[in-house]
Amino acid sequence: MKYTQPRQAIALSYDGQQAPTLSAKGDDELAEAILALAREHEVPIYENAELVRLLARLELGEQIPEALYLTIAEIIAFAWQLRGKVPAGFDDSAPSARDVTPGKLLLPPPSDM
Repeated sequence: MKYTQPRQAIALSYDGQQAPTLSAKGDDELAEAILALAREHEVPIYENAELVRLLARLELGEQIPEALYLTIAEIIAFAWQLRGKVPAGFDDSAPSARDVTPGKLLLPPPSDM
């Protein structure tokens, strides 16, 4: 018997002042509804199953962990660029020589329920 991971989705809210917070999370049908709502409102979708599994552990309204600030900041910056927006004073003419995206997020194995 093959075990397949449920489809998961999360949504983050960011006000530009505080750390992003978890605003929605769900598996399977709820995950599909979250993604459909994002598409309907033209919210950029970033797919990373390991990152979603990690963030899905948070409670709704909880801020992302400090260890993920840089990763999430890069995703938010990319989403802004997709929409043609940049923060005041931002200069992206010289790409960063350092890739800070984590290669692998280590998660504990799933518990046997």
